[in-house]
Order: sequence, then structure tokens, then C-alpha cells
Amino acid sequence: MPPNDPSDSAETIDSCGFLSQFGKSTDVGEWHSPIPDGYQRGRTKFVVVIGTVMSGLGKGIFSSSLAKLLKDKGLSVAPIKMEGYLNIDSGTLNPYRHGEVFVLADGCETDMDLGTYERLLNQDLTRKNFITAGQIYTDILERERRGGYLGRDVQMIPHVTGAVKLRLRELAMTGNNGKPADIVFVEVGGTAGDYENGFYIEALRELAFEEGTDSTCFVALTYILEPSILGEQKSKAAQLGIKRLMEAGVQPHIVACRAKNPVVEKVMEKIGMFSNVPMRRIFSMHDRESVYAIPEAMRAAGLDREILSLLGLHDRVNAPMEDRERVSWLDFSRKLFQPRKHTIELAIAGKYAALRDAYASIDKAIEHCSIQLNCGVQVRWLDTTDLDSDAACDKALAAVDALIVPGGFGARGVEGKIRCIKSVRASRKPFLGICLGFQMAVIEFGRNALGYADANSSEFDPLTKHPLIGELPEQKKLEGILGGTMRLGAQDVILEPGSLASFLYGNKTEVRERFRHRYEVEPGAVGELTTKGLVFSGRHPKFKIMQVLELPQSTHPYFIGAQYHPELTSRPLVPQPLFMGLVAAAIAQKEPEFAQTELGRRWVRSAPKPVLA
Repeated sequence: MPPNDPSDSAETIDSCGFLSQFGKSTDVGEWHSPIPDGYQRGRTKFVVVIGTVMSGLGKGIFSSSLAKLLKDKGLSVAPIKMEGYLNIDSGTLNPYRHGEVFVLADGCETDMDLGTYERLLNQDLTRKNFITAGQIYTDILERERRGGYLGRDVQMIPHVTGAVKLRLRELAMTGNNGKPADIVFVEVGGTAGDYENGFYIEALRELAFEEGTDSTCFVALTYILEPSILGEQKSKAAQLGIKRLMEAGVQPHIVACRAKNPVVEKVMEKIGMFSNVPMRRIFSMHDRESVYAIPEAMRAAGLDREILSLLGLHDRVNAPMEDRERVSWLDFSRKLFQPRKHTIELAIAGKYAALRDAYASIDKAIEHCSIQLNCGVQVRWLDTTDLDSDAACDKALAAVDALIVPGGFGARGVEGKIRCIKSVRASRKPFLGICLGFQMAVIEFGRNALGYADANSSEFDPLTKHPLIGELPEQKKLEGILGGTMRLGAQDVILEPGSLASFLYGNKTEVRERFRHRYEVEPGAVGELTTKGLVFSGRHPKFKIMQVLELPQSTHPYFIGAQYHPELTSRPLVPQPLFMGLVAAAIAQKEPEFAQTELGRRWVRSAPKPVLA
């Protein structure tokens, strides 16, 4: 019997409830909307954000800010980003094309918007919160090969759209804490009218119809042009973009207008007239001093109340919790605009210096620290491909107070990174190395402290006689089941008691951080490196994998590197410890009295007193 014969058993060919829609007859009809077991229609509401006119307008910022407001009210929220590209994930995308790759705790490599959601919601996400067209098509084609469609011709509608609805309903059932979400926030990548996201928009139209009245709120994020030659705002492009969305069967309930300046009432009236959206649901999302000011601006405009009314959720609001969260957030956001007591200049030496989105999480981690430490941080971006000599590095770093060498892949720019590390180690300026920056610190120490002029990574020089960094057999065995040799996601790190790393983490001896790399410190080189004074203060719990390095405070005030990416776990109200230590050390270098303040005592470790003979 062929595998796609409709008389096959449900157990062998179906795992997502498709048969419950079809039955076992060959005349299965056209309806196909898979629903997970136990799903309660109407329990979870959906807020869908779709862009028009152009991409890159800040759909993720808008969606996450609105989700924060509703989470602050005590509602459970679960965001999801839908990308139209055929890649399975974002792991192979060039930063110049798509910004940084943000790694989730479960190892999923995602779009940088997932970082925005995690930071604003203070909530860890998983691969359930990220979909690509490549994932959807792969799932469908694999199911078709297994005979999972009972001989049906598999089509965009209803099968592809059905797979999208299934993903959304599965997320609705479990949220991000294993319990049903009150609201799923759906961000559709690209803009209305793009071929690659058309099936997402159709799936969402179907979802709204199937879930019933008051189930779904559609938000159109559009762009208001303001040509300098005309001197006024023009809404025609926005009107046409929203019209394109309406032609797809989606009537927006809210329109958010991105613009350089506040959108004038005349323009909002035109938008409302052509989109059937009342003025109270049209929001001016003009440029502001900080994205952290947007939630309060939305609250002032009443967008959160409109969402509650549209979705019938007023009865789920926890008013005391909302008051507490608002006070906490206002206390944080007000500090954004207050004069800073301290100032430092911080250099970031990487090969994507021309594109700040490539280091978006690092940028945000620095911002979080600057607010908590009341310090103005001026960031200087250095392209390490241009730093071709020690003298060039010394000159570039002469005026800076601290250095970060971030992660990356490939050989381009690595020699410049090594020279920068050499410069700050000699000048005793605070240093933080991240992932590849950690590895370059090992190589720099090997060259200039051990005297191995050709010390290198086998990634860049497979023939070097002194490979201090290499791809380990132990790593391949450990990570093979996860696909390839990349270590991805949250991993435990054991910290040496009494070390700088342990001090920064509040004297903890075990922490969990996120990794994204495939090369490690060669185990055979660890002994020589430590003999010369390099301290490996963080290690893998079971294997001989070095995960944090530092120099003793007697030789350097703040020199630390992490094989993981600490920037991925920094949050506005809970800054990441390694970044806090870096900024605090830079302040203390300029203002020694800072070390005696309450903040200084927490983040600047006093140098140990010399032992008397």
C-alpha cells in the first residue's frame, strides 16, 4: 500500500492533528486549519504588526514596547518574529545585510529584533518565537514525503498558511513559561506587498477569521515622508501602503506613523480617512531620544487601553502591578536624559565598525551600564582592518579609557585586534574581550608574554607551530548532536572563587551565559599560559574548555575576556556584570575616588595588598 493512501492510520502519518480536519475520506474538502490538542479558541489574543512603505522602520521596537506595556499590566505575552527568507535561521547571514545574529538561550540563531524583545520584556525567548519561510517549507516538504497529506496536492493555501497558524497556536498554548499566553505579538518581516511574506499575511487574515470577533488586532506601521524640498509631511506613500494591506484582506485597527518629526493632525486625518481607522488609534511614532521612551509615549497616547478594548482584556489587568512597573520604568527612563556625573571614552575594535547594527547588543549593554553608573560613554568605533601597525593602534587608542574587542568570524581584521589588545595590556587600560576577542587575547599573550611570534589560531593559520586556539575533538563529541561544531546557546560556566570574574557576578561560582563559537583554547597550551600569569578563571563544568580569562589585578586593573557573549543577557534594569565592571574600572582610572563610593565598591575590586615577607 503506498504511503499516501488515505486509509493509512493516523498514528503513522500524522503528528499535528491534520487528520482531524480531513477525516479518512478521499473527499476531504478544502478546509485545513490544524489545531494542537487542548487548544482553546479565544483564550489567547493576537496583536499583529505589519509594515508598509519600507522595511527597517522599527516594527520590533513598536511591537516590543507595546508588549511591555501589556506585560506590565500583568498579562502574559509571547512575541514571535516571522521572516520571509528561505534560510532556516539567521546564523549564516552577513551582518552588513541583516545586522547582528542574536543567539537565544536554546541556541537558536535569530534576527536582532529578538534581542529587542528580550531586553524590553526582560524575558528569555526560544526558537518558538522565531519563524522563517525556510522552516515552514522544510516542515511541509518533509511531511509531504512521509505521506502526511493523504495524497492531497500540497499548496500555499491551505497547507502553508495552515502550518503558520499551527505555529502561532502552539506558541499561544505554551507562551514562554509553559502556560497559555494572554497575547501573542506577531511581527511580520518586510512590508505588505513583498512576495516572500504574502503567505504570512494571508495566514494571519485566516487566523483572525477563524479565532472570531475580538481575537486579533492588526497594526499597520507606515512611514510619513517629509521631503526637505517641500517642507511638509506627505502621506500618499503611507496611504498606498495601507491600501495594499487592505487589498490582502487585512483591515488595520491601529496605524503607527514613523516619521522624523511629530506627525501633524492633518496628515493623521488623511491616514484615518483612507484606512477606516479612528484618530484615537493613529499614533505618531516619530524619532525620540531613546527607544526606551516609546513605552511611556504609547501609554500617554492611550494605545494600551485601545488594545485592551479591541481584544476584550480589561478584566485581566493587574492594576497594582501596573503601577509598580510604571514607577520602576520611569525611574530608569528619566535617567536617560539627566546630565551624567562621569564621562569616559570607550573604543570598540572590530571589522564591522561601519555598521553599528552588527554590534547592536554590545551598544545596548554599554547603554545599560552608562545609566546605572551615571556615566556618559562616548563610543569610538575602530575598524581593525585599518590598524596595520602597533603605532597605528597606540595612536588610535591614546585618548580612550577602555577597549572592547567583540566577536566575529574570519581572518579579516584579526591582526588589528591583536595589536589593540597588546596596546591596552601595556598601557593598563581596562579591556573586555568577547568570543573572538577572548581568543585574540590568548594569542596576544602567547606572542608577547610567551615569546611565540607565530602563535595563532588554527582557524587562521593551520600550519602554525604554536596553535593556541583550535577546534577540539572534545567539542565535536559534545556538540555533534546539536549540528556541526558550533557551540550555541546557554552553557554553564564554573568560576574560580576569589577571581575578578566571580567578584563581578556577586561572588558566584557558577553562572550560565550564551555561546556562539567553534574554536577553543588548546588544552595543551593552558599550562604555559598560566605559568606566565594568564588566569583562566572560568571553565566548562566537565571538559577542559577555558571560558573566562583575566590578568591578576597586581599586573592590570581590569583585563578580562569571555568565550561567551555577555552582551546577549544584558537588560535595561539588570546590566551585564562584565560590562559594568569595564565601565566602572574606566571611571576609577580617571577618578580614583569613585572606587570608594557605593557603586564603586560594588563594581571596582580593590587591588590585593602585597604579602609581607
